[in-house]
Amino acid sequence: MAKKQQKSQKEIKVVNIVVSTSLKHDIPLEKMAATLSNTEYNPEQFPGLVIRIKEPKTSALIFSSGKIVCTGARSMDKVHESISKIIKSLEKIKVKITIKPEVKIQNIVASGSVGMDLNLNTLAMKLDNTEYEPEQFPGLVYKLDEAKATFLLFSNGKVVCTGTKSEKEVEIALDKLIANLKKVGA
Repeated sequence: MAKKQQKSQKEIKVVNIVVSTSLKHDIPLEKMAATLSNTEYNPEQFPGLVIRIKEPKTSALIFSSGKIVCTGARSMDKVHESISKIIKSLEKIKVKITIKPEVKIQNIVASGSVGMDLNLNTLAMKLDNTEYEPEQFPGLVYKLDEAKATFLLFSNGKVVCTGTKSEKEVEIALDKLIANLKKVGA
């Protein structure tokens, strides 16, 4: 029986951007937690306050120093929208932020497909920097040092990429991954 020829259809899209920033202003976390309903604050367990934003669907950790870590956005526009909403909520408790915070991407998570089935057992043997424990997790972890990215590879060709800091880096990492897969005859 002839094996059906698969056309390689790579695709990848950003599903989560993790950023950090500073409002360069002390934040009264107790007051925030007491005033805003979309917050969680338990200083005995963790020094930061969690704020959940409905639209765009993101969460942020806010520290009393004014430092913020925001996660969940799928684009930089949504990141900026979330930070603006945090600043607006601070205005409700009379904290005026006058700077435009400088946002730094810490990590981008993207998911997609390499457009071909993958034999993970073979890849675990032929590729360097892999971890594969099928009894514990169905994906193969592949660290692609030259692209500063880590991939989760699944047998159906689906992939998750993490560790990059821009959409361009995601694309470059995916291209390098596919080149490496072809090199080992995946």
